[in-house]
Amino acid sequence: MEITVISAQGLKNTSSCPFSHRLRPFITITAYPPNPHSSDKKCQMYRTRVDDQGGVNPTWGDKFHVPIDTAFFHSRHSCIYLHLYTKRLITGRVQLGWCQVPVTDIGFPSAGSVQYLSYRIRARDGTWTPGVVNLAIRLIGFQQVAVLTDSRASDECKTVIAQDSLELSMKKKKRKIIKQAVLFSESGGAL
Repeated sequence: MEITVISAQGLKNTSSCPFSHRLRPFITITAYPPNPHSSDKKCQMYRTRVDDQGGVNPTWGDKFHVPIDTAFFHSRHSCIYLHLYTKRLITGRVQLGWCQVPVTDIGFPSAGSVQYLSYRIRARDGTWTPGVVNLAIRLIGFQQVAVLTDSRASDECKTVIAQDSLELSMKKKKRKIIKQAVLFSESGGAL
C-alpha cells in the first residue's frame, strides 16, 4: 500500500509555554495488525519530515510504501493509525492528536487508482479537534478479491468523519457506525 501524507489544516497548539508557540508538526503511520509474513512481528512505524514552515496548516507530500497482504482487508479490526506530533526544542516530541483509517474506508479500489481521504484529528483524550489530515492511498501489487467493502470508482476523493474503534468499544460496540461521508470525484470536487 502506498500512503501519501499530503497535509493537515486547523491544528491547535496545545502548549501554554511562551517559548513553544510555533508548531513544527510531523506524523507517524502504523498499520495494524502487522504484516504476518514479515520477519519482524512488531508494527513498523513510518514518519513524515517535520514541517517547519506550515504551522497550523502543514504540508508534507511524503510517500510511504507500507507492506500489507490480503489478510489485512479480511479483518474488520485492521486499520492505519496516524499520530500527529510537534517537535519541541526542549521537550522533544509532543503529541497533538491522532486518527484511525479503518480498512472499511480503504476498501479495495481498482489497481493503480488513488483514494483521497480526509480525517478529523482527535486529541490525546479522544475528543474531536478542529484539525483535519489529508491522505492519498493507492494499492499496488494486489489482485482484485472480495473484501469487507465494495469497490469504489477509480481516483476518488472521500471525506470521512467517523467513530473509531475506541469510541465503539466505549459504547459497547454498537452495530451502527455514525458516519458522514462526502464523495467527490477528483475532477469535479475539491477537499
